[in-house]
This record gives sequence, structure tokens and C-alpha cells, in this order.
Amino acid sequence: MFCYNHRQYRQYMSRAHYITTGGFYNEKAEIIVDKYFLTGAVDKRIFGSFIEHLGRAVYEGIYQEGNPNSDAQGFRKDTLDLVKELQVPIVRYPGGNFVSGFRWEDSVGPKDKRPSRPELAWGVIETNQFGLNEFADWSKKAGSDIMMAVNLGTRGPEDAKNLLEYCNFKGGTYYSDLRKEHGYKDPHDIKVWCLGNEMDGPWQMGHKTAAEYGRIAAETSRLMKFMDPTIETVACGSSNLDMPTFGSWEYTVLDEAYDEVDYMSLHQYYGNRDGDTPDFLASSKGMDDFISGVVSICDAVKAKKHGKKNINLSFDEWNVWYHSNEADEKLEKWIQAPHQLEDIYNFEDALLVGSMLITLLRHADRVKIACLAQLVNVIAPIMTSDTGAWRQTIFYPYFHASVYGRGTVLNTQVHTPVYESKTYGEAPYLDSVCIWNEEEDTLTIFAVNKSLEEDMEVSCDLRQFEGYKVAEHIVLTNDDLKAVNTEAAPNTVAPTLSSATKLENGKLQTVFGKHSWNVIRLSK
Repeated sequence: MFCYNHRQYRQYMSRAHYITTGGFYNEKAEIIVDKYFLTGAVDKRIFGSFIEHLGRAVYEGIYQEGNPNSDAQGFRKDTLDLVKELQVPIVRYPGGNFVSGFRWEDSVGPKDKRPSRPELAWGVIETNQFGLNEFADWSKKAGSDIMMAVNLGTRGPEDAKNLLEYCNFKGGTYYSDLRKEHGYKDPHDIKVWCLGNEMDGPWQMGHKTAAEYGRIAAETSRLMKFMDPTIETVACGSSNLDMPTFGSWEYTVLDEAYDEVDYMSLHQYYGNRDGDTPDFLASSKGMDDFISGVVSICDAVKAKKHGKKNINLSFDEWNVWYHSNEADEKLEKWIQAPHQLEDIYNFEDALLVGSMLITLLRHADRVKIACLAQLVNVIAPIMTSDTGAWRQTIFYPYFHASVYGRGTVLNTQVHTPVYESKTYGEAPYLDSVCIWNEEEDTLTIFAVNKSLEEDMEVSCDLRQFEGYKVAEHIVLTNDDLKAVNTEAAPNTVAPTLSSATKLENGKLQTVFGKHSWNVIRLSK
């Protein structure tokens, strides 16, 4: 039990009315926006994703020579079609934990001369039959930019500089001419570079203290920007919020590297291991607190150094991840491309992914890059078999946010009933954010109703958006929270259209069904 605030009191009285009258009860909420009260422009890279040499993400995911669904380069065409449908703007590569043992030279040049090596991060054999240049080709076909990670675990600044030279120099130097020998006359021109991966974690090859990492990150970034001043670099933040060094790690790293880097990374995964769905759905509140905390640390270092720039955030690993943990513990080691980290996502996972996307958008002023980890097969919205590819449940909120969430975030205030979650305390039943695309004259409302029992009546005053009309109200819901999509039944969880939304005299009225993801699109 917990104390009622004023909103809960109104909720209590409404329930009392329901009990005494026998009438139908809906929760009530209000979304408040002002077209002149803005959070910030959405950087399209917030809808990025991630491909790591892990499990079947690369081999059988985006690349499978000889498969009927593959093109002449071995790229899975069915995967590419779904990636292009998502309009993924940037993809982080090649790791992840993988990058801390990565010798990039192994992954370029003639395939018959590339070595197979034991891959210590995931206990498998890496054949290097798919590498840097293949990924560059794949990215072009997918319409995505590359976010390249450098190895600061077992290697260092010199190797990072050489990799940058190989990728971005026009020619006339050893590594740029080597790229040309490998058949790539034009530079890849990669603009975003991750300075290692999760360097605070003891599972990481070559992991470091904060001071050690801060120094090597600063020096690596400085060296790379000597060579190409147009690039941006991302320093590793904490591997997750529960790391014992969280907070002190970020401060120490930035104290060393503030002048040299552009972004601080965040990683966080969530799971419903206890079978507590309300608590699980409240995880987006934890994500919100995580972002706010890291922003505060970045700004504290800026203040200490009398800095002129903001360190923005790259939330370059985020997702639900827990379904496959038990199976992964039983995997045979030292095989190639095993079925690893293959979470089969259910409908409640899609609800949380929707709320996490809303959280990222609400912080669009500081979160400029984000990567749903990962893109295909490995904790991913897309799954493949030898015979096809299909959309997991989480595909849909990701798709809707990416396609309809571009523009400017309105500072969205939500008056909503709340509930008490075990892990995160008081959590809202309704998550929502509004995106205004002034250029295209569109307004999009994303919303998740987390109530498992009640529909929610929602109002929003849109009189400032004169001339706008409701284009469509998309809903993702299912009576079974554990429903999944499979190759045999790919549309078990799929969006439908709702007629519940009305806009009259500038006042929007709608109903968000219980446990539902909603996208209301308005346009002139």
C-alpha cells in the first residue's frame, strides 16, 4: 500500500463511482504540449542500431553466402529489406565485447588469406570472412552510416590511427593505398568512432581503471583528430547503471578526456526475470534516471573546467535482454556463429521498447546517438532462418519511432495516474512524447498505456496546431502479454488501426487501450 497523491485520489474516487454505479471505468490522463516550448531537435542517429561479430548477427544474419535469399556479395536480401524498412540511419560495428580483441587487419584483403582466430569475448571461432570492407558495402546497401569502434583493450592509439587512415584517407599513404589494393578506391569516410567498449567491465579484454582509460581515450581521440578533424568520438561510460564505479567512472574519464571527446556512452538492458510485468514496464523510469544522472556528471565536469561545449550522450546499447540467458550458458565453446543471445521477444517486451524509445526522445536535447542492440538475430527486432526473415514484436515500436519520430520534440508534460513499482518506486501508467515536424506539417504522439487492466481516456489541447487533422491512430496490442512472432506465425503481434481518436475545435480526445503502444499521426 502507498499514500495517494491528488491524481491517485481522483483515480480512487472514479473507482468508487464505478463501484457504486456499475458504470464502465477508464483511467484518465492529459498530455500537455506547447509549440513554443521545445526540448530539442531529434538527431536521426537516435534511431541507430548495432551489428557485432556475435552469434548469428553477421553470419546467417546480414551475410550468408550460398543462401537463396542472398545477393551476389552474400548479403541477405530479406534482412536488407527489413533494415531499409526500419530506415536505420547508423549502425555501430564491429562490437561490443568483440572489438577488444579485434585485429582489423585480419578482416580486410583477399578472403582466402584471412586468418581464423579464437574469439575470446564470446568463446567462438571468428573466420573473418566478413570484415570491414564488406560491412562498408552492406551499409551502403542498407542506407546506413557506420559508427566504427576501435580496439582499446588489447591494442591502442597507433592501431586506431592506422584504421582511420585505412578508412578515411584518400590515398598516398600506406594504409589508404592498401585499401585501394583491396578494391576500394574511395574512402569509407566514417565520421563517428567509439573509443573502445565497456572498458570498466572485468569481462572486457584489457579493461582499465577510469584514470587509465581516460588517458588512453583522450590520447587516441587526439591522435585520430590530428589525422581527420571532421570526426566525432565517443568515450566509454559505465557498462550499466549497477556498476560499482558508476558516476566516479564518468567523472574521472571526462576529467581526463573532456577536451578531446564529443560523447559519453551509456549501456543498459532490462529483463522480466521475476515475472513482475508492472515492475518490468517501469524500467523506462530507470532509464530516464540513468540519462539524467550522466547528463549531470557531464555538466559537472564542464563547470569544473569552465568548458564551452556540452558532452552529449550516445546510448549505444539498449534493449530487453534476458530470455536467452539460460540457453547461452549451455552453449558449446569454440564453434562458428552459434545461436547465441537469441531472445524471442514477446508483446510485453515491445511495450517496454516503446517506452524506452519515448524516454530517448524526451532527452533529445542531449541524447544524440542511440543504438538498439542489436539489429538481427542477436537480441534483435529481425530474426532469420535459412528460409526467411521476419519481424519480432519489438520491430514495430522501433519502426514507428524511426519513421514518424523525426522533427522537434515538444516538451511533453503528462498528467497521469501512477503506480508503485518494486524497483523504481512511483511510475506513470502513461508514457508519452510529441514530435512536431514543422517542415512537413506533421505532429506525432507516441504513447504507451502500461495499465494491465484499464483503458485510458486521454485529452490534449492542440489549438496551437490549427488546421491539423487526424491521419491515423496506430495501435500495437495483444490479449496475451507473452505472445510472440515466429517464422510460421509472423503476424501474431502486429499493428492495427484505431478509430478512437477525435480532434474537434483543437481538442484531441482518444482512448489508449490497456497495455498498448499507440502512434497518433496528425497532419494538415
